[in-house]
Parts: sequence; structure tokens; C-alpha cells
Amino acid sequence: MAASPPSPCLPLQNNHHRQLFPQNNVWRPRNGFGASSGGPRLTKLSFSAVNSGSKIRGRCSVFSETEGSAFESSISVKDEQFVRFFREAWPYFRAHRGGTFVVIISAEIVDSPYLDPILMDISLLHGLGIRFVLVPGTHVQIDRRLAERGSEPEYVGRYRITDSDSLEAAMDVAGRIRITIEAKLSPGPSLCGIRRHGDNSRWHDVGVSVASGNFLAAKRRGVVEGIDYGATGEVKKIDDSRIRERLDKDYIVILSNLGYSSSGEVLNCNTYEVATACALALGAEKLICVIDGPIRDECGHLIRFLTLQDADLLIRKRAKQSEIAANYVQAVGEKDLTCLSHSDSNGSVPYPQNGNGFSDGYAATFLNGVGFDNGNGLWSGEQGFAIGGQERLSRLNGYLSELAAAAFVCRGGVQRVHLIDGTISGVLLLELFQRDGVGTMVASDLYEGTRMATVTDILGIKQIIQPLEESGTLIRRTNEELLKALDSFIVVEREGQIIACAALFPFLKEKCGEVSAIAVSPECRGQGQGDKLLDYIEKKASSLGLEMLFLLTTRTADWFVRRGFSECSIESIPEERRKKINLSRKSKYYMKKLLPDTSGISFDRVFARGYDTR
Repeated sequence: MAASPPSPCLPLQNNHHRQLFPQNNVWRPRNGFGASSGGPRLTKLSFSAVNSGSKIRGRCSVFSETEGSAFESSISVKDEQFVRFFREAWPYFRAHRGGTFVVIISAEIVDSPYLDPILMDISLLHGLGIRFVLVPGTHVQIDRRLAERGSEPEYVGRYRITDSDSLEAAMDVAGRIRITIEAKLSPGPSLCGIRRHGDNSRWHDVGVSVASGNFLAAKRRGVVEGIDYGATGEVKKIDDSRIRERLDKDYIVILSNLGYSSSGEVLNCNTYEVATACALALGAEKLICVIDGPIRDECGHLIRFLTLQDADLLIRKRAKQSEIAANYVQAVGEKDLTCLSHSDSNGSVPYPQNGNGFSDGYAATFLNGVGFDNGNGLWSGEQGFAIGGQERLSRLNGYLSELAAAAFVCRGGVQRVHLIDGTISGVLLLELFQRDGVGTMVASDLYEGTRMATVTDILGIKQIIQPLEESGTLIRRTNEELLKALDSFIVVEREGQIIACAALFPFLKEKCGEVSAIAVSPECRGQGQGDKLLDYIEKKASSLGLEMLFLLTTRTADWFVRRGFSECSIESIPEERRKKINLSRKSKYYMKKLLPDTSGISFDRVFARGYDTR
């Protein structure tokens, strides 16, 4: 049966699990590439464990057909898990190396014992070649410092009113947090653990070099609607060139929420505004928000993935009940990324007519964000998105504030934002080096432009597959045959043009499906469009209850082998399909077992369009 999406839920007002429910969720492997990789085809794998005293040891026997030889190894269960993790994480090591990640560490985490393991893992990841800018939150500590002095914190909307006492507390807290983070990043690895691997003299140095400075230019927020915000600042500019210089020299950069005005004032800025502005200015690969809980739907399921379109719609639907959501709509413009008027009665959002979630010729318009015109003709390309105040502190709308910041930077060009629960041990490693992760990811590029084909796409599909038909790579299809199979086709559209296509023909009784007609226009090859389509097909197949994928190919076997397909015999193909095979083509047959979908996301019902799954 095709998976039906759960009924829409509003956020639960829960003090522990903050609730948000996405509409039209789509699963995607974390970090932007497929879950499977090629490797030797194994015909036999056996494992047995025996108890030897207090230590369990396993015996793993692997027979490789491709190498033509058999070998055995005996390792402990713990060691076997360690090796498996490294092999599975290897593609992510390569993908993340050299990337710039801006990390917001919420004030709740900074003020907790969870800060230590977070910084330990950041140090580890820095050693693997990831460039970090850390932006620690301070509001919890500032509020406590004011309470100790007999003062009450005062917020209006997203901003704190910063009087002289608040500014003094903010300066004190920011300095203490910076020193604490520097100290916790200073230890190197344990020498006793690495001594056996050679000269360890270089490990006597400080663990990680940390840089901070006046990288944030700010201006007073001033008097807004009759309210004087005192020494509260707004981001004017991030000095991205000097931050890049530090990153290039292998420093971790700490960027506090204290900004400096052109007249030499110290101004107390909003942490999220600083972090989002920094991510946009640097063109960061990721913005990571370390928060103090998971984002769950009303049914208690972790929301693992949201497309930018889904996040945008969710925020807009709550603009009347949330000031921060309303601020988001004002910041990015009234034009949304989906057709709200085409939502069905259940609240689920069908695929937009042009397939990519954007109107034809759409360009994001930032009224007070990226490309901000302050009314004086001055443009600030780095301004971020502020969240905070009583709405965030009360959590009446769950983590909607953080989601709004995530959608804002995605619209500004940061491809992925991760919202992760900092109370989970090793959360950064689990999020960045596993297929599904343990947090919530918002992505602007995943499946962008990918949709089910319509009648108007036939000409575009024909133009893409015709050269491959002429070369013998694909079988020829008449227009009538293409029209008959249209419900099985998926296309990628860019600027009104079909640039890639593929098809999935399900065999529901056998719980398998045929992958067919994957084709990308020549000018768009090498951009990952084929991988995007295959990922899309795998998720679609899972939503239909399929367990295996198979294909017939004459010239593209290597591409599929690298993506987890293994050669099989014709007997593995469903009988209904075998009867229609043109044996004169001498095609090779390949099959892939689908990995379990643990994303916790129900796939869009439109994927079942055209299939009777009863």
C-alpha cells in the first residue's frame, strides 16, 4: 500500500519536546548525496559470536566473488562496529572536508554540561578539515546576571532593551563564554593513546587555535515605534574577509554577539541575527543550530527533513499566531514558495504546477534581509534574521523561531541548515556522518525542480531520451508508448525546461520496481541530476512498499554499480517483465535491495499517482 501522510498537526505546547509538523515532507539522505555506494559484490556473509570470558568475540567470514578468493578475519563485535562506521562515514569525510560550518550554540546548551561534548566533537571535526565559526548564545546568562543584581530583563518583540546594566552584563557574559570555549578547545588528544603510532612531539601543542575579534560592525537599533532599545545593536556588516583569513590559517573563529559601531560603541546584538548574517556573508555550506531539544510532530515523531518549500509554508501558516513567523514573511516578501490556494482539504500541499516550488521567473526578494534597503539607499548584503524575546523563551510555538531563521538563510543561499538536539551525546557526529542523522535538516537544493511528469512534458522528455535511443543506450519509445507510461515518469525542471527524466515501473506483487530511462540533458551532466533522480525513485519505491529495484542496461552498468546495484540473473526479474524483454539487445540485469527508510518522514501522496496499490 502507498504510504499515506499523517494528518496535519499543530505544534504541541510541550515544555520538553518542542513540536512542529511539516506539510508535504520529503525524505532525503543527509548532506546531499545518496545512501549507497558501490563495492565488491558479496555472495556470502556470515557472522557468529562466542562468549570468551567477559569479552564477546565475533567471527566474520566474507567470500568475495569479484576477487575470486576467500578470506576470514576474526574481530570483536566492538571492533567490527568501529570498522563499519568508518567505512560508512568515509563519503561524508570527503564531502565535509574544507567546508565552512557556522554553528550557533544556544544559550541553554552553553549554560549546561552538554557544552563539553559538543566542543570536543567540534575539535575532532576541525581536525578532519572542517572550518568552524562558533556563535554562542548568551541570553540565559545575561538574564541570570541581571537577576543577581536585582534587575529584570526586558524584551520587546525579538530584541532585548539594553540599558547600562544589561550592557555591562552582556560584556561580562560574552567575555566569560569566549574564555570558557577557548579553554575547552585547548586540550589536545591523549598522548598515551597515540604514543605507539610514532613521534608525538607535535601533540604537546595547544589542541586547537582559536581566534576572535571585532569582526562584527553594528549600528544602534535606536527608537522604534516610540521604544528606545538603548545599546541594542543590529548587524551592519560581517568582516568576512578577516574571518576567512583566520579560517585559512586553521583557526576556529568565535564570533560573539557584541558588535562595534563606527563611533566606537559596544552594542548588544541578537545572536541569531549575527549567526545568520555570518553564514550568508561567508557563503557557508551549513548553518548548524545546537538547541536544547528535538523537533517533533504531534505524534511524537522526529521531523528529520524539510524542503525549503515545506518550511516556508509551515511558517507562513503560523504568521497570524507568531510574531517571528510574521517577521519572516515580512523579511522575505509576500510571495511564498508554494501554491497555498491549491492545498487539498487535508492540508497537504501538492506539487506546484511548474514542479520546483517557485513561480516562473521567481527571484527571492528580501525586504530587510539579504539585499536590505534601509530607506536611505544603503544596502546591507549580510544582515541576518533575529529571533528571541518572550515568544522564544516561552516556547509557545515550539521551535518555530529557529525554523524561521533556518528558512531565511536557505533562501539567502545557504544550502543546508541542521537543527540538532545538543543534549544527545555525539549529536554532531550522528547528524553529519549518518544517512538520516538525528536532527532536523532544512535544505534549499534537495529535489529542487523534481516532480511527476505531466502531458505537457512529453516533448521535453522525448528531446532528452532521443539521443540515447539513437545510440542504443535506451530502447525506443513511440509517443503513444511514452504517453501510456507517463504516470511512471519523473522529471527535473529548470527555468521551464525539462533537463532530466527517469521512470519507475512498480511490480507491487513482487515488491520490486524497474528503474528505467534515466537521462540528463548534455549541458546539465556532471551536476548530480542523475543521483537526484535515483534518490527520488528510491524514496518513491519505499513509499509504495517496494523492497528491491532492478534495471536492464547495455552501456551504463558502471554508473549503477557505484550506486549499490549488483548484477543478477534474468530469473530475478519478475515474470511479467521477463515476457517483454527483448533478448536480442543482450541487456545486463542489475538489482539493488532498498535500505530501510528510517527518516520518519511519510512520502508525498502524489508519488502514488497512477498506481493501484490495493
